[in-house]
Amino acid sequence: MSLKLRLTIMNFLQFFVWGAWLITIGRYWFENRGWSGTSFGAIFSTMGISALFMPSLLGIVADRWINAEKLYGALHILGGVFLCLLPQASDPNQFFWLILATMLCYMPTISLAIAVAYNALKREGLDVIRDYPPIRVWGTVGFIAAMWTTSLLGLEKSPGQFYVAAGAAFALGLYAFTLPPAPPRMALAESRSLLDVLGLTSFRLFRDRNMAVFFVFAMLLGAALQLTNAYGGTFLGEFENNPAYADTLAVKYPAIIMSISQISETLFILTIPFFLKRFGIKTVMTISMVAWFLRFGLFAYGDPGPGLWMIVMSCIVYGMAFDFFNISGSLFVEQQADPKIRASAQGLYMLMTNGVGAVLGSLAAGFVIDRWYTDAAGVKDWQGIWTAFALYALAMAVAFVPLFKHRHQPHRVVPAHGPADVGNP
Repeated sequence: MSLKLRLTIMNFLQFFVWGAWLITIGRYWFENRGWSGTSFGAIFSTMGISALFMPSLLGIVADRWINAEKLYGALHILGGVFLCLLPQASDPNQFFWLILATMLCYMPTISLAIAVAYNALKREGLDVIRDYPPIRVWGTVGFIAAMWTTSLLGLEKSPGQFYVAAGAAFALGLYAFTLPPAPPRMALAESRSLLDVLGLTSFRLFRDRNMAVFFVFAMLLGAALQLTNAYGGTFLGEFENNPAYADTLAVKYPAIIMSISQISETLFILTIPFFLKRFGIKTVMTISMVAWFLRFGLFAYGDPGPGLWMIVMSCIVYGMAFDFFNISGSLFVEQQADPKIRASAQGLYMLMTNGVGAVLGSLAAGFVIDRWYTDAAGVKDWQGIWTAFALYALAMAVAFVPLFKHRHQPHRVVPAHGPADVGNP
């Protein structure tokens, strides 16, 4: 079996585990268990909480003590156990602690999967910018396949969705032990500073001004992602209360409309090698910010009736908005970081986007929406909400261009091994 096929299978299963329950857990919560919506928001907070420290912490472990692929496999097996236990929860509090345990196992595997893939590709002398995106696209395909599997099997309200996810997690966990070895590269004897001793060597990247600016804006983009994850489905769902839209396609099948975003994602991932090599990370990240502006702006004026085309266009634009910062950003970090801190550098990137960015985005958005865009009766001004989010994305783009002073050098060849010069890949 070729290396690319092996990594493709890994990425497919990685996101199949997540897609099997992430979109449908709400129906299980409300329609199967009949639990309140007050505590449901805490379920999604577990992802941000886990991403705040687990990817960085276990990235350090992989860089210093344990092969990344072995740690990756063990986490998926343990996560599969917690997925099996979720249906046994008797109340929301038990469910919260079990889903938190599940996320503590799952969230670090995202960055570990990247580290394993980059290590394997570079060992073979391959170009990660050219060869990784066509592999990573199968992760999104896996997510979509899992959504369809759960739906076609009639498990959207059933605990069966967690067992499907657990089965994939167990399979991936065992499969991981067959992947190319990604051994630790940093010896304890190399510790020269307090950051080294504490295992926080990747935080040295903040010493470079450009990298510090990059990570701050990655955090702000992570907040934008949280906004669309948290409120996109709710926005469409509330149209069912309007008789004019009650029988429209977008209201009857909101998941299908929103899945256009994932389909778009699979297409834009494949364009990353061209854009990143031709224009560089600064242009690609700026395009992402403009795409987020369009994503939110189209939502502001779209509706399930005559304005459905705007919602569909918003979902199409999402693919560019997400891929051009999430996937391209991880490739940029790989270029800048010493291979000895590959796993912890990816963990740091995930900390900034899915951890700090997601938590701050969720808290800030909740405050702004409740304070200025929700009336006394609890009705939300969705046009105002999405317009505010659009202006937030536009402000990011305007600030990013002068602050991030990275200069793209399209003809420079980055070595497959050895540290890169921070700031100029």
